[in-house]
Amino acid sequence: MALAGPQETITAREAGLVSCDNCGTLAPLGSRRCARCRASLHSRRPNASQRVWAWLLAGIVCYIPANLYPMLLTSTFGKVSEGTIIGGAIELFEYGAWFVAVIVILASVVIPVAKFVVIAMLMLGIRHGSRLSAHRRMQLYEFTEFIGRWSMVDVFVVAILSALVQLGFIASINPGPAAVCFALSVVFTMLSAQSFDPRMIWDSLEEHPPRVRR
Repeated sequence: MALAGPQETITAREAGLVSCDNCGTLAPLGSRRCARCRASLHSRRPNASQRVWAWLLAGIVCYIPANLYPMLLTSTFGKVSEGTIIGGAIELFEYGAWFVAVIVILASVVIPVAKFVVIAMLMLGIRHGSRLSAHRRMQLYEFTEFIGRWSMVDVFVVAILSALVQLGFIASINPGPAAVCFALSVVFTMLSAQSFDPRMIWDSLEEHPPRVRR
């Protein structure tokens, strides 16, 4: 958090304050508990960088088999066919279901990869500096938090299809191993974003001021 004055911009820590992560209440630096919600107060989250990288790498590791293994196992008259995320999207395009295919691509490929890239970029910017201003990096972080809720669309579709299409020998749809990997990847990436302490962005300005102001 930063406090803007007429001549300069200072952080809450420089002003002798600490903000609560739960409710945002300001307290004197050194306070252990929030006066409003009684949550623990930290000027900076302990080991935030290590936790962000750990969860992010775990998410990337799980995302790889999520795209290699089948997402759906479809059985029709005893014949089982497997479909990956990309393969399913291609089939939807071929059947003319353009809108659904685009939703699948966005939720399963674009959003997860974008979150990986943005979180890694934010962390590298804290360590090595960035051409983006602190305000722009905060916007990227908030955008990452916002789109995270849409990453589970594929898992929800698989769960719904598995529950609805169960006709015994005639036809049935079951989740494949990729569904578990994809769900884990989404959860790990969300934990990575939640572990990120945006106050580190303002701290990085002291060592690495933006090279280009936007």
